Amino acid sequence: MDKMVRILLPAALALLLAAQACFARQVTVEGILPGAAVLNVDGQRKLLREGATFDGVTLLSAQDTRATVEIAGVRRVLGLSRHIGSSYEEPAEQVVSIARNSAMQYQTTALINGRSTLVMIDTGANVVAMSEAHARSLGVDTRDAQASVVQTASGVTAARQVTLRSVNVGGIQVDNVQASVLEGDFPAVILLGMTYLRHVRIEEQGGILSLSRVR
Repeated sequence: MDKMVRILLPAALALLLAAQACFARQVTVEGILPGAAVLNVDGQRKLLREGATFDGVTLLSAQDTRATVEIAGVRRVLGLSRHIGSSYEEPAEQVVSIARNSAMQYQTTALINGRSTLVMIDTGANVVAMSEAHARSLGVDTRDAQASVVQTASGVTAARQVTLRSVNVGGIQVDNVQASVLEGDFPAVILLGMTYLRHVRIEEQGGILSLSRVR
């Protein structure tokens, strides 16, 4: 029995030390991208790909609105703006960070009418714009929508004006967002235009675009 106790005590001590090491770190998930996440580790912002490690924090996976990290052998699942640490308080400001891709675009996942879809930030678009295929996949009914025309890079295109019930990017939700549904298959990715973006503050630095809004 004494031998078993001597074996178990070091194991328990190791687990305790690992847990203490985990909670001694201050880790915040500031942004989620396909296969990557923007983490704030003890005040340092870093874009990590899945499997990469920064300052002892390893990003195991990133999907939808959560990231799985490992610190000192302890795994934790964190959502956007969730935090590891004993003295954490919910921030007064919501912030979503989006990394620029190889095509020099800012793309991220959004919830439109509660359904997940890829969007591209476009400050040059007056409204949120999507194709007919996008509208169908999101359950947007255009049958009784007002007809209009919009100017695109390839010319004037017929469209339908609709109101989206909600658009949510990383927890920053705007309700009753005006949008245009364009005939055909343009745009390839939904354009997140100013009918959403005017409700948030936009900052760009070092290839990271930040959207923020005071709660």
